Amino acid sequence: MKLLVRNLDRATTEEELTALFKEYGNVQSCTLVMDKVNGRSKGFGFVEMPKAGEAKAAIKNANGKIVGANPIRVKKAEE
Repeated sequence: MKLLVRNLDRATTEEELTALFKEYGNVQSCTLVMDKVNGRSKGFGFVEMPKAGEAKAAIKNANGKIVGANPIRVKKAEE
């Protein structure tokens, strides 16, 4: 299941995001969306978790969690 993670602190790294979601299960991939002009994070990204149950647990528990200075928002990504 692919998850959309929004409201990320711009200093958050893919490694930090992966570590956060590994608390809830296996992480297949983690991608931050970067600005092509300045190379900085746009403040959102995608985490892919192969098991739906683990992904649902991540949505429930990580949504609203403070990462860096911001409370993140986590939901299932639209296709």
